[in-house]
Amino acid sequence: MNLFELTTSLMNIPSVSGEEEAVGFWLRDHLQSLGWSVELQKVSDNQNNVIAWLNDTPRVWLSTHIDTVPPFIPPTEDDEKIYGRGACDAKGIIAAQITAAEELRKQGIDDIGLLYTVEEETSSTGARAANDHPLAAKCEYLINGEPTDNDLAIGSKGTFRLKIKTKGKAAHSAYPEMGDSAIEKLLDILEDVRHTKFPDDEFFGETTVNIGTVEGGVALNVIPPSAEAGLAVRLTTPREPIEHALESLLRDRGEIEVLSCSEPVKMLEVEGFKQKVVRFTTDIPYLTNWGQPLLLGPGSILVAHTKDEFVLKKDLEEAVVLYVELAKELLSRE
Repeated sequence: MNLFELTTSLMNIPSVSGEEEAVGFWLRDHLQSLGWSVELQKVSDNQNNVIAWLNDTPRVWLSTHIDTVPPFIPPTEDDEKIYGRGACDAKGIIAAQITAAEELRKQGIDDIGLLYTVEEETSSTGARAANDHPLAAKCEYLINGEPTDNDLAIGSKGTFRLKIKTKGKAAHSAYPEMGDSAIEKLLDILEDVRHTKFPDDEFFGETTVNIGTVEGGVALNVIPPSAEAGLAVRLTTPREPIEHALESLLRDRGEIEVLSCSEPVKMLEVEGFKQKVVRFTTDIPYLTNWGQPLLLGPGSILVAHTKDEFVLKKDLEEAVVLYVELAKELLSRE
């Protein structure tokens, strides 16, 4: 199966976060047919990480995730591109990594492994489970794959996910003075959030905030007794100063519910590769036992998660070359 066939075969199997079982089984069978030792690491009743290796001392591992965002979009292709869900995030990356690993094997290099996790797009439960795996202790370098335009990402922002909740008092909307609007409180808070300058970092860049969801109220003719907003903060600093700034902003008007947090990460720099810092978050913060992290992959993050997701075929081919070169450079180090 060539690089493009492998990409589309993976893409033909729906694997929205939480529904990765079938693609995990397919990867297991495919890798076993190539002669890899493969383990399905159980994460939940219908979710498994895929862990594969060639010998007992796999020093360099290639890794990404097998889940996708919804909805499933079947693959199509033309002479230049492969389109569809997972083309660049991250099934094209899996195909490029497996192809690179097989090329390394042809060259007599077998100190390599493959790690493919579930639920990266939601909560990184797969990475959290993989971090406790015994093989992590043998890993010296983890080359994680995300769409970086085939540049070596030397840093990635963190993500702080939270809810801001407000409470009020219900009343008939004709008599607003008898109630207390939780939605109006929330709107005042969100306006303050929008005009707050959060700390930035010279290396990671600007801290940004996305107000992703707003919910509340009971009915049009009722003063709303409760409301909440979901926020995603792209961290360039540790979480603590951002959380303190939000708490100071809220005062007694509402409360914060922390959903999750992964802090900014610096990755290994390697000479000879084009380098940059990326704004998104990966599984890397949850794979701390898997050696020194690196981040590289074909495709653009700007089309990932969109209905028009695609990857250039030439970028897939370039990624294979880059993964081979990067693995060989890392394995040459003492």
